[in-house]
Amino acid sequence: MRICKLGEEVLREQAKPVAEVTEELRSIFNEMFETMISANGVGLAAPQIGRSERFFVIIADDDVRRVFVNPQIIYKSEETTRYEEGCLSIPGVYEEIERPVKITVQALNEFGKPFTLEADGMLSRIIQHEYDHLDGILYIDRGDEGFKEKTVEQFKKRAERAAAKAEAKARKQKSIAAKIAAKAKKESK
Repeated sequence: MRICKLGEEVLREQAKPVAEVTEELRSIFNEMFETMISANGVGLAAPQIGRSERFFVIIADDDVRRVFVNPQIIYKSEETTRYEEGCLSIPGVYEEIERPVKITVQALNEFGKPFTLEADGMLSRIIQHEYDHLDGILYIDRGDEGFKEKTVEQFKKRAERAAAKAEAKARKQKSIAAKIAAKAKKESK
């Protein structure tokens, strides 16, 4: 699966609720776990794979694979803590983010069964980070405004360079194809 990067619209959309947990969706959850693990991540939300739907997968420090479909955070502690966060959609960029220490979340699991989970520590932070993705919020939105602006500009420039590179490659391939066609035409005479 391709992971969407900062600047792609889907990352800023309000995700839509999942109507039904299907076998197809369970297959997507498994692909998401594989993608997340191979990218050295701990969480991956549907918008990050280009789907504007309310679900995410995580593996916290307890190594348990968890799926959250249509999650709702129903409690956040007043006590907060700061911790350095990163994101697979903003690779190589980290910032200390303040979040509630404890939360309670309700969701459906990978089989569509409802559950409630009280979480603290790293598990709480990962759930909050991925939950934010479902509302079009990125961790850089919760940090220093200057850092956010610099990061957005950096990724905009990366995208522009990648687009220019792809355009140059396409022009080169078109030119090569034209030369091959011209040569073939000349040889057929």
